[in-house]
Amino acid sequence: MKSIVLQTATRTFVALLLMFSIYMLLRGHNQPGGGFIAGLVAATAFTLLAMAWGVKAARQALRISPEGLAAAGLLIAGIASVIAGLFGDAPFTGQWLFLGGSETEKGLPVSSILLFDVGIYLSVLGAVLTLVFALEEND
Repeated sequence: MKSIVLQTATRTFVALLLMFSIYMLLRGHNQPGGGFIAGLVAATAFTLLAMAWGVKAARQALRISPEGLAAAGLLIAGIASVIAGLFGDAPFTGQWLFLGGSETEKGLPVSSILLFDVGIYLSVLGAVLTLVFALEEND
């Protein structure tokens, strides 16, 4: 579809959707949201880009193959599930690392739950875009 209105609006909407997806990803383990919903929002951004500018432009904007994203996401989520076992806990038990702390403060908390959410984010984004790009290329 070659609509100048859609192409112009897409420039703004794609940036907004990607920023919102990162926001949903980062707040997900404390409030509603997380890797799955954030991955769907990001996939919506690239789907809109593919509809307005074509699949080739969307693939160039993505820079990584969707299949590779999905595979990397599964690997990251798998690593996050195994981290707890290294500390003698059950799989998927949240492990916390505090960055930049001092003796009086713990620092910035980073958890294995966030790592798992990032893996789900990449898996969902890659899987959905693999399907969307395949359908758009056959059109």
